Amino acid sequence: MSEVNPEVISDRISNICANISNIRANIPTNVKLVAVSKYTTTASIRAAYDAGVRDFGESRVQESKIKQEELADRSDITWHMIGSLQSNKTRQAIAQFDWIHSIDRLSLAQQCDRLISELGKSPKLLLQVKLADDPHKSGWSESELLTDLPELEKLQNLDIVGLMTILPLGLDESQAYAVFSRVGDLAEKLRSLGWKNIHELSMGMSADYAIAVKAGASIIRVGTQIFVA
Repeated sequence: MSEVNPEVISDRISNICANISNIRANIPTNVKLVAVSKYTTTASIRAAYDAGVRDFGESRVQESKIKQEELADRSDITWHMIGSLQSNKTRQAIAQFDWIHSIDRLSLAQQCDRLISELGKSPKLLLQVKLADDPHKSGWSESELLTDLPELEKLQNLDIVGLMTILPLGLDESQAYAVFSRVGDLAEKLRSLGWKNIHELSMGMSADYAIAVKAGASIIRVGTQIFVA
């Protein structure tokens, strides 16, 4: 196996640090930056950590476990599950992650409630909503979520702190802003209905995080603009 040129490694680390600095300079200090590390290496995660990032997003439970073990010396990392969560991976995800962004259906919330009770570990949870038509995305519509609220209220072990959304492809800036704003409006509606802890909005990725921030995002999930750009 050929060795990686040290200059290449140095340039990669420098690029990661510069990308993070650029993003930080263009978002409010109260917006949490989750570095989406699902396609990158442990070395790149360490570079982002050294640049000040403490929140990292993964989408595959087993692969993320390996990274978490390799980075056990960075004990203040907060791990976010941002990918679709299959029922057979839920127990492991609850054990591994501090946040789960992708609670996208009532049955998954009910399963989490049971497993959290068994495991004694309660990650922060976000309800994934889909407020624009997209057959490739999962999540509650507004009407579906409002219908399921009485059942969700019965789940006493869940620490539900906000909403998450992923935009469909192909929206222009005004359309993207409109969808993100609707997520904020839905969060406000939920608070008016007694869900006072719904204060986090996980919205925006590399291509649209600036629009999401304008619409009120409190968490952005950025991968390409950190590790590839």
